[in-house]
Amino acid sequence: MGILQGKTAVITGANRGIGRAVVEQFAKEEAKIWACARKYNGEFESDMTELAEKYNTEIIPLYFDMAIEAEIKEAFKQIYKTRETVDILVNMAGVVNATLFQMTPMHEIRDVFETNFFGPVYLTQCILKIMSRQRRGAIINVASISGIDVNPTNCTYGSSKAALIHFSKVLASEVGKIGIRVNAVAPGPTETDMIKTVQNVVGDDHLLERCAMERCATPQEIADAIVYLASDYASFINGQVIRVDGGSK
Repeated sequence: MGILQGKTAVITGANRGIGRAVVEQFAKEEAKIWACARKYNGEFESDMTELAEKYNTEIIPLYFDMAIEAEIKEAFKQIYKTRETVDILVNMAGVVNATLFQMTPMHEIRDVFETNFFGPVYLTQCILKIMSRQRRGAIINVASISGIDVNPTNCTYGSSKAALIHFSKVLASEVGKIGIRVNAVAPGPTETDMIKTVQNVVGDDHLLERCAMERCATPQEIADAIVYLASDYASFINGQVIRVDGGSK
């Protein structure tokens, strides 16, 4: 029996990278999944169907842009009208920015915050309407070590993830008393398309110089930590930031 059997999860950023790995690990652990992506994609639909068949579970694709509040609201309505439980929310979707602060236009900073912070905050507010009624749930916000550590070119992205980390801690203090846990995962450099943007700016050596294991994580290694926090094995873990970074030097 999977450790997430009988649970329903909403996972954003499900179409690639860590998000795709999270969907597969959740499916493997027998969760029902709302797999959220920004735009309809036939390959994504086929991929989700194959995963659902492989692990004998239900995966429902759902499309909305995390930077557009109206689209988040409409997507939530689709979830809400089923009158089913939502046991887990994984705020995974995000965008990266790796430019020096003085070279970053304000509209780009706002765009990053809309997707990385304000979108997850609004979606969480929506999902909490269900979780609060249930008086149970697990919310995992996927941040980054960039929201904790300081590196040049990281002001915009790192600040958005720092905001998400602080939000996670404060929310945990508010909703823990009604049985809802909120934690953040802070991955280090991970083998995804997103990391290529950073590699092009800072180079591989600088990217890994603080990692004791001297390599990037795989998406599955991050997904495994998220599965754990979503499961009942983590029933008394709340308000924490879990670094998954191979050991920081």
